[in-house]
Formats: sequence, C-alpha cells, structure tokens
Amino acid sequence: MNVHPNPVFYVLEQNKVQSNEEAMKAKNRLADTRSPYLRMHAENPVDWYPWGTEAFREAETQDKPVFLSIGYSTCHWCHVMERESFSDPEVAGKMNEAFISIKVDREERPDIDQLYMNVCQMLTGRGGWPLTVIMTPDKQPFFTATYIPKESRHGQKGMMDLIPQIRNLWEEERERVLNSAQEVTRILQRPPEKPTELRLNDKILRQAYNALTQRYDDVYGGFSQEPKFPSPHHLLFLLRYWRRTGEEQALSMVEKTLRQMRLGGLYDHVGYGFHRYSTDREWLLPHFEKMLYDQALLAMAYTEAYQVTNRELYRQTTREIFTYMLREMTSIDGAFFTARDADTEGKEGAYYLWTTDEIRDILDEEHAELFIDVYQLSEDGNFREESTGKQTGDNILYLEEPMSAIAERRGMKESELETELERARQALFARREQRESPLLDDKILTDWNGLMIAAFAKASRVFTDPPLAEDAEKAATFILDYMMDDEERLLHMYRKGQSDVLGNLPDYAFFIWGLLELYETIFKPHYLRTAMSLADDMMVRFWDTDCHGFFYTPDDGEDLIARQKEAYDGAYPSGNSVAMYVLIRLARLTGNPDYEQYALNTAKAFPRLMKDQPDAFTMMLCGLDFAIEPAYEIVIAGQEGTSSVRAMIRALWTTYLPNAVTVFRSERAEDEITQLAEYTVNQTPIDNKATAYVCQNFTCKQPTTDVDQMLEYLGEI
Repeated sequence: MNVHPNPVFYVLEQNKVQSNEEAMKAKNRLADTRSPYLRMHAENPVDWYPWGTEAFREAETQDKPVFLSIGYSTCHWCHVMERESFSDPEVAGKMNEAFISIKVDREERPDIDQLYMNVCQMLTGRGGWPLTVIMTPDKQPFFTATYIPKESRHGQKGMMDLIPQIRNLWEEERERVLNSAQEVTRILQRPPEKPTELRLNDKILRQAYNALTQRYDDVYGGFSQEPKFPSPHHLLFLLRYWRRTGEEQALSMVEKTLRQMRLGGLYDHVGYGFHRYSTDREWLLPHFEKMLYDQALLAMAYTEAYQVTNRELYRQTTREIFTYMLREMTSIDGAFFTARDADTEGKEGAYYLWTTDEIRDILDEEHAELFIDVYQLSEDGNFREESTGKQTGDNILYLEEPMSAIAERRGMKESELETELERARQALFARREQRESPLLDDKILTDWNGLMIAAFAKASRVFTDPPLAEDAEKAATFILDYMMDDEERLLHMYRKGQSDVLGNLPDYAFFIWGLLELYETIFKPHYLRTAMSLADDMMVRFWDTDCHGFFYTPDDGEDLIARQKEAYDGAYPSGNSVAMYVLIRLARLTGNPDYEQYALNTAKAFPRLMKDQPDAFTMMLCGLDFAIEPAYEIVIAGQEGTSSVRAMIRALWTTYLPNAVTVFRSERAEDEITQLAEYTVNQTPIDNKATAYVCQNFTCKQPTTDVDQMLEYLGEI
C-alpha cells in the first residue's frame, strides 16, 4: 500500500483538487491516534473507532454488534483487506449500518490481540492477521476470522455476503448469538490448570530435543516445511543442549539452519537484516516485512553460534544486522523502532526485488554477470506473487551455495570474490535508496527494545566491541527516562512524545533480560538494581497466586473479559518463558532464592502443556537448563580497568558459558554490588591482583588469580 508518512500530504497526493480543510474533514476518528497502523485507516469511509469506552457505549446505545479488526503496520494481508474492503464505499456503508467498528494495532495493545487471537484459534483452529472478531457491546465474541475478501470466493464468504448475514443473525436470532457469545466467554474464563510437582530435570530437555529432531528439515534446516519461521529460541535451546550433552546433531541442526537462512531470500543481501518468515521450505520467498524482534533474537543466535564455533560468517551476519538496525531502525535518542513494512507502491516486496535489466543498468557488464550468477537472478524472474502464483520478471537475491564454493567454482579466491560483490552491493544499495522506502513503524516498544538491548550487549562481550554496549546503554537509558511512569512502572509504547499504555508481562521480562545482559557487559550496578526492582514489581503485579505463572496483564490493567496467561513460545518467546529465564539468572547473580522459587514455580504452572509439547517451550527450557546443575556464579574482584581484570573477563566472554553469571567486585570496601549480592562482600582481590571466585550454588572453589585455573574450574580446560 502506498502510504505517505504524513497523512495530510498523502491526501493531497491522492486528491490534489481537495483542499487541506476538506481533506481533514474526510478523516475518521483514527486520524488523532498515535499508532502508524491506525493512521493508515484514517481516511477509510468506515466509521472507525479506536478501542475505548466511547465505542462500546455507542454499540450499546445503537444496539449494534462490534466489528473488531486487529492488525499491524507491516502486515501484508492487513493492507490487502484495507484496500479491498475498508477503502471501498460499498463495504464501508454496509459496515457502518451493521456495526460499531473498532481498529486495534496489535503491537500497541497486545493484551487485546492475545485475548481475541485465543478465541479465533479456539473457534477456527487457526489464527493470523488481520484478525476479525465480531462481538456483543459487552465485548463477548461470537464470530472470528482472519483475512476476509470483499467478494465470496473459493468457498470463503466475503464481506459483501457476510455483513448482511451477521446483521440478520443479530436482529432475528439474538438469543442464539448471545448464548454462543456467553459460552465462548465461559470457556475463556475457566481457571488455569493447577500447578503440579512437574519433575524439572533433564528428561524434559531430552523430550524437547527429540521433538525438534522429528520436526527438523535436514535438507534446508528449520523446524517445519512451509511456511518456515526463524524461531531463534529453538536454536538457543539446542546450543545449550549441545553443551550439556555433547550431542553433535543438536549443534548440526543449529548450524544448518543459520547457514541456510543466511543464504536464502529470507536475508536482505543488499541492505542487511532478516525478513519475517519464509513462505516456502527453501527460505527463498519471504514475507518481506522486517520486525525488530526477529533482528534481536537472530542476532543473539548468530552471536552464540560464533562463540561456540568461531565461524566468521556468524559474526559477520550479526554485525550486518546491527548495521541495518543503526542505519534505519534507531531513533535519534538511541531507542529502536518497531518494523519496516513489506509493501511499497501497493506491491509486496517491490523495494527488495530486482530485474536483470536493472542489474545491468547499474553495474558494468563483467560485474553484472557476476552478480546475476552468484545471486541466482534469471531473465524471467524467480519471484512469484503469493496471491496469484504468477512470475513478474522480478528476482529475490539468494545464494545457492556458500561463498567458498562459488569462489572455487569460478576459480577465484574467496576474498577476491567478496570484494567484487561488496562493490556491486554498494552500488545496488545506492540505487535502492532512490526507491520509495517501505513504511517505517516508528513507535518504540519496551518489550522488543529489551530484546535488542540484550542482543547488542551480548555481542559486545563476545566480539569485544565496546561501542555495541554503548548502543545498548542508549536504548536502555531511553526506556528508563521516557517509558516509566511516576510510580516507576514500565510503560509499553512510546511515540511522538507520549507513553501511556501500561506495560504487560513481556515488557517487564524482556527489558529485565536486556538489563541483565547490559550489567554483565559493563558491570554498572545500577542496571542490576533496576532489574531487581522491576522483577519485584513483576512478581507483585502479574503473579497468579492460585495456579502460579504470570498473567499477561497487570492486576490493575484494563478489565477485559478474561485475564490470560501466555504459555507457548511463538514467533518470539512468551512472557512466562523469559520471566522464568531472567529470574533464574537474577537468583544466581544476587544470591536471592526467592527469584529462583518463582522461576521454578513458573515452569510448574503449565504441566500438561509442557509434557505434551515441550518443544513449544524452548525458551523456558533455556531457563530450566540453567536451573539444573552444573551452573556457575563467577565473581571477578579487582581494580576496574586494569589489564589483569580485562584478561579474566575476556577469557569468560570468549568461552560459551550459557549457564554462568558474572559479577564484578571492585577493590573498594563499599562497592555497591555488595548491597545487591551480599555473598560478594568477602570476595576481594588477593594481593591486589585480579581474582576469580568460581562457585556452584554459592559454594566456591579456592579463589585464583590465574586465568587458566579459572577456566579449569569451569570445565573448559
């Protein structure tokens, strides 16, 4: 969809004879919202309301059901439905007669999205966006769907037929509709399963590993056939499983998946960064939107894979992700934006596709033919529109084999090939910059920023790259300065100088993750103290005292028809999974057993689900892997900034120790860290030398000033 970031200019472009004043009159209630997604619909003839009391009051007053449409700014099929139906006066007229219509940005209100997505999956067996829900004025749903075409086709009812049928049901069979809505609501409000004494041992890790091996695609990597999502949390789990068991297949699955994703069209070979998912088995044809959470989690997976294997491709990929993020997805204050759209000029992927004629126009003949050969371009194009299956003459860039194999085939040195291709890439990037850019969703989300802060901080350690930690700290500072209210509570979203949506569980858990990674990178106690404070708040406001685990919304959040718990890890990990993981780490960093008890009780809150489908909880199992011995608490004591301290810390950072935490204890007697982690009070330097205290479950070995001895304690020598 061709959307100008300034809605007034957009109106002028679409209808130049209309004055600004007339254009503003044509806008609906969404024109004053902050969400870029909602503002996309500000000129629809649909009489949209934002979610709020006004809409439901009008539904009650006018005795109409509510048509709820949930989507997000980079959702391709959301754009299709907007063009086909919501921009169509005929469809809009029918909607305005039959419904009170509400638009929700799922990224602004994930609590609403999660609740009604659960309804959709319960009623239809599937979910997705745009999410369509029709409900009573008291928010009880009785119909759900995803994308709905304007006209009925292929057995799918279209808007033109559906709207009058729903209206007739509401007017003629009200009792049946209300009974259905009440039954759905009753199911949603059922109490969660009671916690049981789930045995938290390595047996469940093995079960999850076996399930992943059964799903694994041994030809192209990944854990499905099609569509294929990156699911980096699976890879993080498998790396930990490999370290625990020495199971080489676990590492092989990780490496195959990382390499194939990097070679395929899922990766943007011109501008860097990963698209959201692949529509095919081969990682070739992506959905072209780029999401902040994908960049963050994939950067962490590639970073850890580099730490394990020392393969340069993984470090290069991580650095390129960060190059993309800092170039296009970072605010002037250092916080990270949410997403880039898939569509430009009404066409999905147009910004990223190339014809062979374009390549030859940009590059000289020799380099054009090299580029066309390496990146698998054809005269007819390798891109097919998903909706029609037709070839368009456009090409997705992808590699069929690694650079080393291509260089050997062409009789070139790999370094020489990479140099030539980099010159070509820069030329293509410069030309692509002249195209209309996909819409940038510039809202700032606390939870997804937390993931990217963690990614930058982790990579800073592994790559010994202090500027990456500075980038992480800038983003963390922004969240702490602008996305906490007067009561020191986290808020969820910031845009245009405003932040007023209460934080949900992922905001707390993901941001705590970022703060812990940042602390273990730059060792400023302030970040550990803040993580502890937020964790304490999370345990008070989100904990289920009856059945354990964390609710998605705080105890004083909006009163929706049900208060839900998020269990499964989906496109990114659930709030409960990350909460369990960070609480285990906090327990080991601080020596506070309360954090560990909450973490273990979180895992026990979903006994049936974890038993039936353990591979759907891989991030939670990363926390469980940490909770099961061996795990280490390491205190480095010494004078800050000295070469001996740096050498010890560097040795830890270059070693893959996923189940270890590191605390820095300065030589000062009144070091703040002793207030946060009391067990460090007597862990001081020996003979004024950097000293390592290596402990398991806070039982410590003899302190050592020798780096090799420290690593031997950790089982690395």
